[in-house]
Amino acid sequence: MPKDERQSTAYLPGESALDPFAGGPLFRLLLRARLIDSGLHRVGLRIAFTAALIWLPLLVLSIIEGHFLGGHTAIPFARDIECHVRFLVVVPLLIAAEPFVSQRLITWVAQFHERELIPEDSMARFDRSLVSARRLRDSALAEAVLLAIVYGFGVLVVWRQFVALDASSWYSIPSAAGGKLSMAGFWYAGVSLPLFQFLLGRWYWRLFISARFLWDVSRIPLRLVPTHPDRMGGLGFLAGALKAYVPLALAHGALVSGQLANRILFAGGKLPQFIIEIATVVVALLAVLTGPLWVFAPQLAAAKRVGIREYGALAQRYMRAFDDKWIKGPAPADEPLIGSADIQSLADMGNSFGVIEEMRISPVSRGAILQLAAAFLAPIVPLALTMMPAESRA
Repeated sequence: MPKDERQSTAYLPGESALDPFAGGPLFRLLLRARLIDSGLHRVGLRIAFTAALIWLPLLVLSIIEGHFLGGHTAIPFARDIECHVRFLVVVPLLIAAEPFVSQRLITWVAQFHERELIPEDSMARFDRSLVSARRLRDSALAEAVLLAIVYGFGVLVVWRQFVALDASSWYSIPSAAGGKLSMAGFWYAGVSLPLFQFLLGRWYWRLFISARFLWDVSRIPLRLVPTHPDRMGGLGFLAGALKAYVPLALAHGALVSGQLANRILFAGGKLPQFIIEIATVVVALLAVLTGPLWVFAPQLAAAKRVGIREYGALAQRYMRAFDDKWIKGPAPADEPLIGSADIQSLADMGNSFGVIEEMRISPVSRGAILQLAAAFLAPIVPLALTMMPAESRA
């Protein structure tokens, strides 16, 4: 059997060839620990296990050290909103979102097949893109590099220099030589925070793999139909996948909300000071989630131009024949005007041309953008209460 033919049968429609989370060292480790299965189930069990690993030790150690409610720290563990939101809200959302996004991406692959969007002579190229995506997903080197980045840059640079507050807290006590980590702080900086950053970075790596796959597919001359009722030449199914990213947008909003809450409560910040920061993050997130779909814009625009030209020419010929038959020429004596199939065909022609004119050049809808933006902003909105006078809040 030729090599290309063997590849084309490697993945069938509906198979998890582009399942972004059913692969890689972490997935195999969770599989051996029976915390996950091939369908990414047992979400509750993974959430409970992760919370027990990254949050529960912090609770126990802060109680032992007397930093749970206060002690000599300005930020006790019980009041560290950022910590609790990060580990008890954001991490569960990241874990819970995995099966939803995976199912959407599996559907993408199936729809490209079922809608016959890939020409026969490009099927091997399409399957090679799937093989490449799966190779990146299963890469042990990628996750090792990600882990190195987390410990070498995420914790030592990003967290210490830009995220951690310059105040005594349950995890760090300022001193002349710099911040001194408590026992809880050592677990926080050595286990909890790196694991959180790894999970978040793994999400971005998976999003990159999906974006790369879509880029490869966009280089294939797709068999788009400009009169397709989805107004996207048959690619309307791509827009539906954006709904699966709502939990991810919500997780990012909760993460930002927790960080801002600490800065408002413990560093004297005011919510209006962070408006530009919030806007920057939401724009960047929308670009990451919706940007990959814009790679199909050139083909959609070309299909629309060709459709207008070809159907315009067809409509011109039909209208000329209709005009000659019913307007300028003598009407057929044996064919009544009322009930004539010509009238219905004329209406159908107009409807088809109208669909082409309404065809969008991007699978990204305004509704999807607003939905993702609303999910991101929802956890931040309650911070507006901090702008109210204390008497009003009471």
